[in-house]
Amino acid sequence: MNRLRRYLLQHLGPGLITGAADDDPSGIATYSQAGAQFGFGLLWSVFLTTPLMVGIQVVSARIGRVTGHGIAANIRDHYPRPVLASVVGLLLVANTFNIAADLAAMGEALQLVVGGPQHGHALLFGVVVLLMQLFLPYQRLAPTLKWLTLALFAYVAVLLTVRVPWLDALEGTLLPRLTFDRDYLMLLVAVLGTTISPYLFFWQASQEVEEQRARAGDLPLRRAREQAREHLLRIRADTWFGMAFSNGIAWCIMLTAAVTLHAAGVTQIATSTQAAQALRPLAGDFAFVLFALGIIGTGLLAVPVLAGSAAYAVAESFRWPIGHALKPAEARGFYGIIAFATLVGVAIDFTPLDPIRALYYAAIVNGVVSVPIMAVMMRMAVRSDVMGPFVVKRRLHRLGWLATGFMAAAVMVMFGSFVV
Repeated sequence: MNRLRRYLLQHLGPGLITGAADDDPSGIATYSQAGAQFGFGLLWSVFLTTPLMVGIQVVSARIGRVTGHGIAANIRDHYPRPVLASVVGLLLVANTFNIAADLAAMGEALQLVVGGPQHGHALLFGVVVLLMQLFLPYQRLAPTLKWLTLALFAYVAVLLTVRVPWLDALEGTLLPRLTFDRDYLMLLVAVLGTTISPYLFFWQASQEVEEQRARAGDLPLRRAREQAREHLLRIRADTWFGMAFSNGIAWCIMLTAAVTLHAAGVTQIATSTQAAQALRPLAGDFAFVLFALGIIGTGLLAVPVLAGSAAYAVAESFRWPIGHALKPAEARGFYGIIAFATLVGVAIDFTPLDPIRALYYAAIVNGVVSVPIMAVMMRMAVRSDVMGPFVVKRRLHRLGWLATGFMAAAVMVMFGSFVV
């Protein structure tokens, strides 16, 4: 256990947290709906997207570590102002709705387990994650987020409690079953928008900057080429581990829904807590409790990442002091955006506006918006005026553009389904 703890804290960081935060309560809802509605039909999507996700996340991490600035700061310095404003504005709106949906799901999950008021629980979780970000210094916040990633193992445990036809599951994973049904295509884009999402790019790049500033003697790689080998190797290993972990958990959730909900004829799941409730009579109380507690654990990890990525983007756009290493009084704008996104997310849960329905469309918007952001990142990654001697090499360049092309093709096919 001590060896695991040392490795987790010392060698895994931004990539692990980024990957785990991808499996937030809203993502759990999307994966559950995919399994419930189409059975094994979308298992292949999380398997195929793993290397694509790795490619684009490594690019984002390298941009942060090489330049010493996040994605928004680099867009600000090298692209027209309207590009920056549109990207950051869409990110802030999408993240705020995502926070609202995640907090609502956490509140519902706790209500299912212990009773009490759902909105009261959501408010409590909102306050807890806000205080955690305001008063935990980076040296304590980063390890806390790393340990919260262990909550995702609840979904491995849930899968082990149900009966799985493994040959059919393997076939669904390795042999894509594409159909050109509109619902299938919209859900595919929602899965892709959940898996390859803009806030992940901004978060991982900015966390690399935080890590560099937190370690004495570390500098942006453009200014310290002798540190490049160590950090580029670490980024690659960290990101591969984090994204494989993330997509492995997504696969477990989707497969669990396929062999329980879909097999029982339950094909419509709007929220992660609905998935937990539907699972209870089919897989038992133990699976239900594990699923519900997993929602809470992943939410405690994901909400700070969502609020933090929005704060990094906005603060970099305005050249405000930035980073969890600073105290709130030293970075008022940065922490103000964190508070704004979190508290507006809480407030949405007290209005008639349905954050879950908004989230579903936000996931689709994320899939659409990801394409131009990924294209801008790939252009930055090969510009010597941005990356110096650390422009990405041919293999990573191809993988990043393959991910961008795959997302673009999925979006075009989805839009095409509306006119056919």
